[in-house]
Amino acid sequence: MSVSVVSISEVSLIQQVIRKDRLAQKQLFDQFASKMLSTCRQYMKDLHEAEDVMLCAFMKVYQNIEHYRNEGSFEGWIRRIMIRECISHLRAKKEMVFIEDAHQSLLQQETVEINHADDYQKWIDGLPKGCRYVFVLSVIEGYKHQEIAEMLQISVGTSKSQLAYAKKLLKEQIER
Repeated sequence: MSVSVVSISEVSLIQQVIRKDRLAQKQLFDQFASKMLSTCRQYMKDLHEAEDVMLCAFMKVYQNIEHYRNEGSFEGWIRRIMIRECISHLRAKKEMVFIEDAHQSLLQQETVEINHADDYQKWIDGLPKGCRYVFVLSVIEGYKHQEIAEMLQISVGTSKSQLAYAKKLLKEQIER
């Protein structure tokens, strides 16, 4: 376990948020909101839904900030809360769908119109839901398959096959 050095101002901000200081809560939100919205947006196609989930997750940050132990980065701690809130939200909406047969016809998927080569988010949004979640957790967030399997309550094999399928679909999109 690594221990990271947290800046004095960050330690002070955390202490103020623990004391329920509204200005400190706003400062914490202002400091991390854009990055955390970007994280939530990776899981939600709709920006407004991503914003709602992010706001709920920030409430959990405020409610649980006294549990932060200065182990790892504070931003990483907040990001984990955001990711878990996204997964919980998707699970509640029954959107945690995984394709069991990775060779299923591409015609059964949503099609995405790509106007620009750098519009990666639209390509990721076009992935089937299960593939998208595994892809984001693995490639973008850097989680290992064992961690992904635990978070999504799937097998390690399913995580690996979903990632392989997502990469295949993205490669096909890029080649078009």
